[in-house]
Amino acid sequence: MARQTQRRTERGFTLIELLVVLVILGLVSAFAAPRVLQYLSSAKRDTAEIQIERLSEVLDLYKLEVGQYPTSDQGLEALIEKPAGVSGWNGPYLKKGREMLTDPWGNRYQYRRPGEHGAFDLFSYGADGEPGGQGENADVTNWSSGDDGATS
Repeated sequence: MARQTQRRTERGFTLIELLVVLVILGLVSAFAAPRVLQYLSSAKRDTAEIQIERLSEVLDLYKLEVGQYPTSDQGLEALIEKPAGVSGWNGPYLKKGREMLTDPWGNRYQYRRPGEHGAFDLFSYGADGEPGGQGENADVTNWSSGDDGATS
């Protein structure tokens, strides 16, 4: 009799109980996962916007000290290493170095001077690395898409 009582107290979960728990966890994750992915994608876009704003400010400092923005050929590398023939350079201007030149999706930020939208254009092509797109694939720029005013 004592042996039967001991067996009953040592029993674990039945297969049905485990399956019910797994189904509940699956349903919860099915509803939560898209929301989490949406937040992650908007966080990367927000990060890209902040980094572009920061790089624009650093480019303004570069212009203040050197007298002009880096050329397209010099690119954003001019913020890290002194370009040939440039005087007044007091860099490096980025503490984190080259990692600041990469967007949250692992692609290099695009830089163009003179810009089509202002003194310079600074942008990321988004998650897909291609011009245009929507959502996470949309371009992130230093100019607003509604007008041609730009940060210069």
